[in-house]
Amino acid sequence: MGKKDTKQSKLKPQSRTGRMLWILLCLLAVFSLGSEMFIHRHPHFGIDAFFGFYTVLGVLSCAVLILVAKFIGLFLKRRENYYQEEQTTNA
Repeated sequence: MGKKDTKQSKLKPQSRTGRMLWILLCLLAVFSLGSEMFIHRHPHFGIDAFFGFYTVLGVLSCAVLILVAKFIGLFLKRRENYYQEEQTTNA
C-alpha cells in the first residue's frame, strides 16, 4: 500500500510542456533539414557532402554523449540511502 504502482506512472500521458518541447524539437529538425536546400556548402571531406549530414551528425553525437554519460553513471552512482547511512554512523 505504501508503494506506488510504477506501471501506472509510466503510462501517464505527457504533460503539455513535454508535448510542446517535442513539437519544438521536431520543428527545429525540419528547419535544419529544410535550410540545407538553400545553403551552398563547400565540403572538405567526401562524407560531409550528402544532404542532412550535419543534422545526422548532431543527433548521433547527442546519442553517443547520452550513452557515455549513462556508462559513467554506473561507476559514480551511490545507493539511494547513502547520506542517511552516513548520518547514522556519525551520530
